[in-house]
Amino acid sequence: MTDDLKCALDRAYQNATIIDSYHILPKGSMPLRDMVKFDFLQLIAFLCFSDGTNMREELSFIKTYLGYDFDVKRLLQFKYERTGIKDFINTPPRSLTYFVQADVSPSLTPEQKAVKRAKALVDTFKLLGQSFIACDNESSQVEIANLTNYSIMLDNYLKKYNLYKKDKNDPMADLAAKAGINPQTSAVSTEPEQDVDTLLEELNSMTGLASVKQDILNLVNLLKVRKMREERGLKQPSITLHLVFSGNPGTGKTTVARMLAKIYKALGVLDSGHLVEVDRSNLVVGYIGQTAVKVSQVVEEALGGVLFIDEAYTLTSNKGEGDFGQEAVDTLLKAMEDHRDDLIVIVAGYPDLMEEFLNSNPGLRSRFNKYIFFEDYTGDELMAIFESMCAGQDYRLSDTAKEYAAAYLADRSKQHLDNYANARDVRNFLEKAMSNQATRIVGLTKNETSGMHSKPDQSEAASQEPLPLEDDILMTLEREDLESIQL
Repeated sequence: MTDDLKCALDRAYQNATIIDSYHILPKGSMPLRDMVKFDFLQLIAFLCFSDGTNMREELSFIKTYLGYDFDVKRLLQFKYERTGIKDFINTPPRSLTYFVQADVSPSLTPEQKAVKRAKALVDTFKLLGQSFIACDNESSQVEIANLTNYSIMLDNYLKKYNLYKKDKNDPMADLAAKAGINPQTSAVSTEPEQDVDTLLEELNSMTGLASVKQDILNLVNLLKVRKMREERGLKQPSITLHLVFSGNPGTGKTTVARMLAKIYKALGVLDSGHLVEVDRSNLVVGYIGQTAVKVSQVVEEALGGVLFIDEAYTLTSNKGEGDFGQEAVDTLLKAMEDHRDDLIVIVAGYPDLMEEFLNSNPGLRSRFNKYIFFEDYTGDELMAIFESMCAGQDYRLSDTAKEYAAAYLADRSKQHLDNYANARDVRNFLEKAMSNQATRIVGLTKNETSGMHSKPDQSEAASQEPLPLEDDILMTLEREDLESIQL
């Protein structure tokens, strides 16, 4: 195995050098070869110290194969600084993200894309881990379980980009069996795929949003016809799938974006159809050069799916010196061009402010030419949403509570106060109603208990136990639970 490992490591470093020549990494990044080597070391550090034996063989292994000369103290310090974080085992190595980016990049030539290097790198991580835990002939269940779960995470990351191919003789299967782990059941679960018609039915079942539903249907029909033309060898109309969602808070923009990502996947437009939701705080960093790196990382996470930027206008609203919002926009525009076949961006926010955002940069206006406007909900629609939310939480409204809620929400929708937030207001309204009901019920049980007369042989503690309540009382919201609510 040692010769195989050395060859695999050399091949990984060679592939890293090749990918570096594609200029995929952000400027200022360490060479990808060094990044790969560092990620290898992090895996070794994650696996070490599991069997409780002396570290002579492990330290020798690290020096022989990775060239790092550690003593136990330094290795232990490195382990907890670099792999002690909670999500280490669920986070793909940084180097692997660039290997994947190279494999799926539409800008590479067919010859460059012919070699799928990400899968080879994952196999090297596995082989390295297997060799390391076997180097002292004292492999423990914990070591095997840690490597198996880490390998499952790597495989799932490849599956996300359709780069995974199962090997019939994958030695990880044997290791998993030793640890009592089933890779199929341990893997990250994915939602069952849905066809376009099912997704459209789900969209149409949402309350309100009539114009939004029509816009989405028109877009879906256009994509279906486009696919038919492609199958018949006809020219394809040039369309931009990046979108602007404009509307007030709580009008369902994020929900529809998530559903649209699934529709794009069902139509074959996107590979994975996942949604990555961000705002300014996830994109802009207050240091020169760091914003571009941050945006690039977010884009990498969104490849194959939809990047949803909420309150996008905040990226360009502050033109003062020292603000890096424009750097985020410039980096995003370049990424949209570089990944035009595997990334869709949806920007969202208030209608007027989104117009200012698009006018701030000619590149924005040219890439976002499809608008979907989300109207505020009417009073009747808010009431329908409220009753649906109640049913979803196993609550129901008394007749008087229903009358009060309908009037309150109708008035709320007409006033359009500065803090009005449509369906978010409804959610807050329900949460406060549930809290008020709980307080009322607790008071009810206390009053009923205090009215009881204890028998001589009953303890005081027993006499204070609350009486059991009927389900109807626990489930019903009364008018008095709603009347004191102020949003």
